[in-house]
Amino acid sequence: MKILRAGLIGYGFSGEIFHAPFIKALEGYELSKVVSSNPTKVHNHFPEVEVIESVDELLADELIDLVIITTPNTTHHSIAKKALLAGKHVVVEKPFVNQAKDAEELIELAANSQKIITVFQNRRWDNDFLTVKQCIESGALGEIFTFESHFDRFRPQVTERWREQDLEGSGILYDLGAHLIDQALQLFGLPETIQGDVQVQRNDGLVDDYFHIVLGYGKLRVILHSSCIVMSVGPRFQVHGNKGSFVKYGMDSQEAALKTGKIPGTLEWGWDSEDSYGALNIRKDEIDVLSKVETIPGSYQSFYQELYHSIVDAGAVPVDAVDAMNTIKVIEAVKASSLEKRTLLFT
Repeated sequence: MKILRAGLIGYGFSGEIFHAPFIKALEGYELSKVVSSNPTKVHNHFPEVEVIESVDELLADELIDLVIITTPNTTHHSIAKKALLAGKHVVVEKPFVNQAKDAEELIELAANSQKIITVFQNRRWDNDFLTVKQCIESGALGEIFTFESHFDRFRPQVTERWREQDLEGSGILYDLGAHLIDQALQLFGLPETIQGDVQVQRNDGLVDDYFHIVLGYGKLRVILHSSCIVMSVGPRFQVHGNKGSFVKYGMDSQEAALKTGKIPGTLEWGWDSEDSYGALNIRKDEIDVLSKVETIPGSYQSFYQELYHSIVDAGAVPVDAVDAMNTIKVIEAVKASSLEKRTLLFT
């Protein structure tokens, strides 16, 4: 089996929790080097891995096949460009970049270099999203008229993390918004109209910590919402069609499992508790029928499994960079809509 030698750039929360465990657990990968200023932290988990301080040193290593970028958003474009020019395949942590024009440049460069660039939109493999997608595609709900997705948290205090500092690409819209928008585009494609409300609600906040987005598709309305000041969290998903509704509470379990050091892909990975199963309410023969829908297991490992086959066997990439670019275009339109306080046509 061909082994892909991976170089990980950054070993903060994303690198440690969302990427390194999959490279370690999955066949066909080897974590060869990590670029980090904290070798002790890396060696606590990977004592055999070489830790270096320089991105250029990593890119100069001809044995490295794949570069994984988990650095702050401000650096995604410049590092990805360097990696492609160095002849590496590239994974970029979401959001892809801060501006759509930079995404276009990287996509063109990857094509010219005959290398893969993909974006870690891991929440395409959330167990709740997979279940919602199946409910919609099965036709059980009929024609969909309202889709609502919330990703709320209770974090009333601003932290010193870079995501909450006044930097380009910081804030909740580029962070959680990139997930919710990507999921919506996967289900419904590009919208016709966009209405956005983006706010800084916390008194000491420096970047947006609230957004409310309405994407228009004819009569269908897709509502995406996130706030840092929600103690009592409501449904994660609500989907309403002309045959019934599906409502799902609770969050996918994989992030929590990764934080506790569980090995991806092991028994019961990505499972949901029965009390968190979604509720399907449909009308049959003038009778309302309410049932629980067993949650499809989540599978973040699918991203790296599909990536392996795309590199080794020329298979489809797990996340098309064009999709990730479209997410950034929507984010830019949401910001413009909020600033102008009007609904925009999306082109």
